[in-house]
Amino acid sequence: MTTLLSLLPLLLVLGLLASGRASALVAGLAGLAATLAASATLVLQADGPAAVALLFRREVPAGLWLSWHVIAIIVTGVFFHRATLARGGALGAGTLEASPRRLFSVCFLLAPFAESVTGFGVGYIIALAALRRLGVGGMSALLLGLYSQSLVPWGALAIGTTVGATLAGLTPGQLGLSSAVLQVPIHAMYLLLYWRFAREAGVAVPALQKLDDLLWTVALLVLVWLANRFSDVEIAAAAPTALLLAVRFWRDERPDAARLRTTLRTAAPYVALTLALCATRLVTPLRDLLKPLWALRPFDNQPAFAPFYAPGFWLLAIGVAVVLLARAPLGKVAREAAAGAWRACAVTLAFVVMAEFYVGSGMATSIAEALRAVAGRGAALGVPLFAAVGGFLTGSGAAANAMLMPMETALARALALDPAWIAAVQNSVTANLTMLSPIRVSMGAAILGLSTSDAALYRRAWPLALPPLVTGVAVVLALLALLALGN
Repeated sequence: MTTLLSLLPLLLVLGLLASGRASALVAGLAGLAATLAASATLVLQADGPAAVALLFRREVPAGLWLSWHVIAIIVTGVFFHRATLARGGALGAGTLEASPRRLFSVCFLLAPFAESVTGFGVGYIIALAALRRLGVGGMSALLLGLYSQSLVPWGALAIGTTVGATLAGLTPGQLGLSSAVLQVPIHAMYLLLYWRFAREAGVAVPALQKLDDLLWTVALLVLVWLANRFSDVEIAAAAPTALLLAVRFWRDERPDAARLRTTLRTAAPYVALTLALCATRLVTPLRDLLKPLWALRPFDNQPAFAPFYAPGFWLLAIGVAVVLLARAPLGKVAREAAAGAWRACAVTLAFVVMAEFYVGSGMATSIAEALRAVAGRGAALGVPLFAAVGGFLTGSGAAANAMLMPMETALARALALDPAWIAAVQNSVTANLTMLSPIRVSMGAAILGLSTSDAALYRRAWPLALPPLVTGVAVVLALLALLALGN
């Protein structure tokens, strides 16, 4: 009875999302209501009314606090994007001749950079615009545009990874570093699929260029790993992609002074944001000054919030500067940002508070114990499948991690597997599968004006699910093998 009651909220959310009749917000609110009822019932039966009151007093504030870290970036990230639109500039503006080098830069550097600093599909919008400027349209643009989501564990300044790490009992840096390791085989398989999609788009990649693509991919992955290892997870994709973008632009385009000035003017908000974030994290005196300044940490097991160190402060500050310099109406930009951000904020709030109650009430542990009893160690193979379903249905790494991370790390502990690597599997698989979520695919089809059915779209796009899934299953099998050898 305890296990069934613990499972019901999760099953309700997954069922509502899979039906296609309920939005992520409706599913999240329904799941939250069911979780509150189930956790209260279980705690009441075990420990009485006083324990229920204590549970709510403890978990509601904790959930709201963790949600705030995400919401602060959602709101400021959307505001920053709206500010750049009000300015009238766009990354990659102009019409260019399609070439394998330019296509690689758009798919693996430009679009993932935009997604890493703003998130919520903004990178996809920029990717589709850049692809159309290269003369790539239709189904090919939709498929290649999905590569904007290829570094989503660090998308929106890594808010999904931050949430996942907190719920797994890890630091964001620990989870970011292990996710960077898993991203190596995932990205290698993405590259193989990219060459096929590029050929189908009419941009054949010759053998020598494939070697060039491979070397740049290696450089990107090494820099992502180094950024996670020696800096903060928030800039672990933004800084490497920005650096490589600048180097490739200089190498491939050989811009004259006029074009260089135009490009820098267009990209100025993104350059300023990247420099500000890198400076606050890499310049030791500045970091030591800002990180503790007015920092708030009401919960020992959750990250502190330092207002002048938080990425959202710089998104907001630079966004306001952009609007004022463009002499655009600040109130109108703020209203547009609020209209675009409120739904994502509400979804995040629902799922994160739901996750807090799963942990605090013991429901996650109850499910994990039941799975272990039924399937033994084989239950661990469900982790990448759960993660894939969560990312696909929610379209959000933060929401999917909030929904599934407590259960999966509890399962890892029940099976004596390393919970840090299980958390990395959850984070990597769920984040990468968001690229195929109906939210992303339908947005791309709408932007491109495609009248093709969803079934036709997924017949072409489904191979993109294989890299994260294969990697996740391989890691779990390796963990199980190590456990068997140890025994």
